[in-house]
Amino acid sequence: MRKTAKKREFKLHDGERGAALTIRVTPRARKTEIGGVLDDGTLRVRIAAPPVEGKANKALITFLAKVLGVRKNKIEIVAGKKGLDKIISVLEMPAEEAEDRINTWMQNQK
Repeated sequence: MRKTAKKREFKLHDGERGAALTIRVTPRARKTEIGGVLDDGTLRVRIAAPPVEGKANKALITFLAKVLGVRKNKIEIVAGKKGLDKIISVLEMPAEEAEDRINTWMQNQK
């Protein structure tokens, strides 16, 4: 019997204008990195910046732009701007492409 790999480990959906994903942010981390996937499918992202005056949100957008290979203005925090749990929209990128880029980033960081 052959084991099949999971198609999707984290929550990623096609929204009206692009991909949407759920993220749990850990601010003031030692370094900015993807910290894995939580049991509910939320992507954990550690951010070195403090959660003061939007610095952690700006750092999150910059980091996700780098991971996904898009401009920062294509990433939007749709919900959770003041909390640790966020919904992120990646404009003009299908969920499948965003998923592939995140998975590739996570594999290359091991």
